[in-house]
Amino acid sequence: MSANEVIGLSQASFEAEVLKSMGAVLVDFWAEWCGPCKMIAPIVEELAQDYQGRLKVCKLNVDEEREIAANYGIRSIPTLILFKGGKPVEQIIGALPKSALKSKIEGLL
Repeated sequence: MSANEVIGLSQASFEAEVLKSMGAVLVDFWAEWCGPCKMIAPIVEELAQDYQGRLKVCKLNVDEEREIAANYGIRSIPTLILFKGGKPVEQIIGALPKSALKSKIEGLL
Protein backbone atom coordinates (compact mmCIF):
# COMPACT_ATOMS: atom_id res chain seq x y z
CA MET A 1 0.00 0.00 0.00
CA SER A 2 1.40 3.37 -0.93
CA ALA A 3 1.60 6.15 1.64
CA ASN A 4 -0.72 8.41 -0.35
CA GLU A 5 -3.54 5.89 -0.66
CA VAL A 6 -6.88 6.58 1.01
CA ILE A 7 -7.44 3.79 3.53
CA GLY A 8 -10.88 2.19 3.78
CA LEU A 9 -11.76 1.70 7.45
CA SER A 10 -13.79 -1.01 9.15
CA GLN A 11 -14.61 -1.89 12.75
CA ALA A 12 -11.58 -4.21 12.65
CA SER A 13 -9.08 -1.62 11.40
CA PHE A 14 -10.37 1.62 12.97
CA GLU A 15 -8.46 1.28 16.24
CA ALA A 16 -5.12 0.43 14.63
CA GLU A 17 -5.36 2.97 11.78
CA VAL A 18 -6.87 5.90 13.70
CA LEU A 19 -6.88 5.56 17.48
CA LYS A 20 -3.38 4.09 17.78
CA SER A 21 -1.88 6.37 15.14
CA MET A 22 0.49 8.90 16.68
CA GLY A 23 0.34 11.28 13.73
CA ALA A 24 -2.50 13.23 12.19
CA VAL A 25 -5.35 11.25 10.61
CA LEU A 26 -8.22 12.58 8.50
CA VAL A 27 -11.32 10.37 8.49
CA ASP A 28 -13.99 10.97 5.86
CA PHE A 29 -17.37 9.67 7.07
CA TRP A 30 -19.42 9.01 3.92
CA ALA A 31 -22.10 6.83 2.29
CA GLU A 32 -22.69 5.47 -1.21
CA TRP A 33 -26.00 7.38 -1.65
CA CYS A 34 -24.63 10.76 -0.51
CA GLY A 35 -24.20 13.29 -3.35
CA PRO A 36 -21.99 15.77 -1.45
CA CYS A 37 -19.81 12.81 -0.34
CA LYS A 38 -19.19 11.98 -4.00
CA MET A 39 -18.38 15.65 -4.66
CA ILE A 40 -15.61 15.79 -2.05
CA ALA A 41 -14.21 12.29 -2.69
CA PRO A 42 -11.70 13.54 -5.32
CA ILE A 43 -10.67 16.37 -2.95
CA VAL A 44 -10.06 13.87 -0.14
CA GLU A 45 -7.91 11.80 -2.54
CA GLU A 46 -5.96 14.94 -3.53
CA LEU A 47 -5.37 15.76 0.14
CA ALA A 48 -3.92 12.26 0.62
CA GLN A 49 -1.44 13.06 -2.19
CA ASP A 50 -0.73 16.63 -1.03
CA TYR A 51 0.03 15.57 2.55
CA GLN A 52 1.76 12.29 1.77
CA GLY A 53 3.90 11.26 4.73
CA ARG A 54 2.39 13.96 6.98
CA LEU A 55 -1.29 12.98 7.13
CA LYS A 56 -3.00 9.60 6.98
CA VAL A 57 -6.29 9.84 5.05
CA CYS A 58 -9.07 7.31 5.67
CA LYS A 59 -12.70 6.79 4.63
CA LEU A 60 -15.43 5.19 6.71
CA ASN A 61 -18.73 4.10 5.16
CA VAL A 62 -21.36 5.05 7.76
CA ASP A 63 -23.88 2.50 6.43
CA GLU A 64 -21.40 -0.34 6.94
CA GLU A 65 -19.92 0.94 10.21
CA ARG A 66 -22.90 2.47 12.04
CA GLU A 67 -21.42 1.87 15.49
CA ILE A 68 -18.28 3.93 14.84
CA ALA A 69 -20.33 6.70 13.21
CA ALA A 70 -22.64 6.75 16.25
CA ASN A 71 -19.65 6.90 18.63
CA TYR A 72 -18.55 10.14 16.97
CA GLY A 73 -22.06 11.61 16.78
CA ILE A 74 -22.14 11.66 12.98
CA ARG A 75 -25.57 13.09 12.11
CA SER A 76 -24.94 14.43 8.62
CA ILE A 77 -22.47 13.48 5.96
CA PRO A 78 -20.00 14.17 4.64
CA THR A 79 -18.30 14.76 7.97
CA LEU A 80 -14.51 14.85 8.17
CA ILE A 81 -12.82 14.41 11.53
CA LEU A 82 -9.17 15.21 12.08
CA PHE A 83 -7.52 13.05 14.74
CA LYS A 84 -4.20 13.76 16.41
CA GLY A 85 -2.67 11.16 18.72
CA GLY A 86 -5.85 9.09 18.47
CA LYS A 87 -8.15 11.91 19.66
CA PRO A 88 -10.61 13.87 17.51
CA VAL A 89 -9.45 17.51 17.40
CA GLU A 90 -11.47 19.02 14.56
CA GLN A 91 -14.79 18.16 12.94
CA ILE A 92 -15.76 19.50 9.52
CA ILE A 93 -19.35 19.01 8.39
CA GLY A 94 -20.40 19.36 4.77
CA ALA A 95 -18.64 19.56 1.43
CA LEU A 96 -16.12 22.36 1.91
CA PRO A 97 -13.78 23.55 -0.84
CA LYS A 98 -10.26 22.14 -0.83
CA SER A 99 -8.77 25.46 0.31
CA ALA A 100 -10.94 25.45 3.46
CA LEU A 101 -10.00 21.85 4.23
CA LYS A 102 -6.31 22.59 3.70
CA SER A 103 -6.39 25.51 6.14
CA LYS A 104 -7.93 23.24 8.82
CA ILE A 105 -5.30 20.56 8.16
CA GLU A 106 -2.43 23.06 8.13
CA GLY A 107 -3.52 24.25 11.57
CA LEU A 108 -3.13 20.71 12.87
CA LEU A 109 0.17 19.68 11.31
